[in-house]
Amino acid sequence: MPADPRPRRSALYMPGSNPRALEKARDLPCDVIIMDLEDAVAPDAKEAAREAVAAALLTGGYGGRELVLRVNGLDTAWGYADLAFAAGQPVHAVLLPKVESADAVRRADAVLTAHGAPDELALWCMMETPRGVLAATGIAGASPRVAGFVMGTSDLAKDLHCLHTPDRLPFVTALGLCLLAARAHGLAILDGVYLDLGDDEGFAASCRQGVEFGFDGKSLIHPKTIATANAAFAPSEAAIAWARRITAAHAAAEAEGKGVLLVDGKLVEALHVAEAKRLVALAERIQALHGSA
Repeated sequence: MPADPRPRRSALYMPGSNPRALEKARDLPCDVIIMDLEDAVAPDAKEAAREAVAAALLTGGYGGRELVLRVNGLDTAWGYADLAFAAGQPVHAVLLPKVESADAVRRADAVLTAHGAPDELALWCMMETPRGVLAATGIAGASPRVAGFVMGTSDLAKDLHCLHTPDRLPFVTALGLCLLAARAHGLAILDGVYLDLGDDEGFAASCRQGVEFGFDGKSLIHPKTIATANAAFAPSEAAIAWARRITAAHAAAEAEGKGVLLVDGKLVEALHVAEAKRLVALAERIQALHGSA
């Protein structure tokens, strides 16, 4: 896992064909903005959406937020042009929809590279089909560009013929396999969207469950959900205080040549210190991005 993780508590989808939405996103407290050329854009508006996104990115004003461009798949009429366009845009990552194989990643990578994409332009993969989930390990390691997974639980539910239950038991296997593959390859991974915008309590519970699963954050479809996601996926003040305490205690113990460390009667090992450092780094990045956790 990266020693200095980037905050990805809230990743908001914004339709690329809506200039007003792209402008509004500049003032929203989300960590990630996903400018969408795929599901949120009608077939006859794809080219106009690219133009709107290009204009928004040229204007800038998104601060330190992570900018991600979701393209159409290479098996569609717009996928190649989307990737060629993405290669020259000032975004941090390109989000590929419905990724089902390592070869699909490599094909997208080849298009980006052929059109001059910088090495640091990352690829994120939507994990939203049974084939994709079963190929998660290969997808995660398909290219050095691959930096993250985004769960697409709506499409996954359709293919699985399963229900969206509060406990999400029908998704446990798929979520677990993708989490394992992501962590094994040092990738970020974001939880899927919550569809019922009128169910605030259910959304909060879904965020808490996402934290329990181990996701870095949640993908969102409405700005009203940002604050809840940010609060759920940020380290608590108590967790940060404890992390700082055991980090300092570990440094002191090392300086004294002690191999065993007890803090408040609890055994602290290297793995606890590593997690503590990650939490502190995350909190500091959140503070730098938004001014508060």
